[in-house]
Amino acid sequence: MRILVLFFIFFSFAISSQISVFKVEGMHCPLCTTAVKQAIKELDGVQKVSARLNKKEVSVIYDEKVKVEDILKAIKTTSYEGVEISTEPYEK
Repeated sequence: MRILVLFFIFFSFAISSQISVFKVEGMHCPLCTTAVKQAIKELDGVQKVSARLNKKEVSVIYDEKVKVEDILKAIKTTSYEGVEISTEPYEK
């Protein structure tokens, strides 16, 4: 039983989440933000995506399966260009 508990503790640290914020110029309506969010959500390992149209920013919470480059490529599929503003560990 003790080994099982230690495994779960280790596993929870091994799968750490990150939160990144991206500037996405050109988003000008709710449909734009929806398209960008949908493209990012399709990436395996993305846990949550939110967009702020007034700031033209998208926040993404994701695990180690996802790289910042993957998110930028997903944004580009919507004809927008993303720029990483910040990335830091995400505490649940």
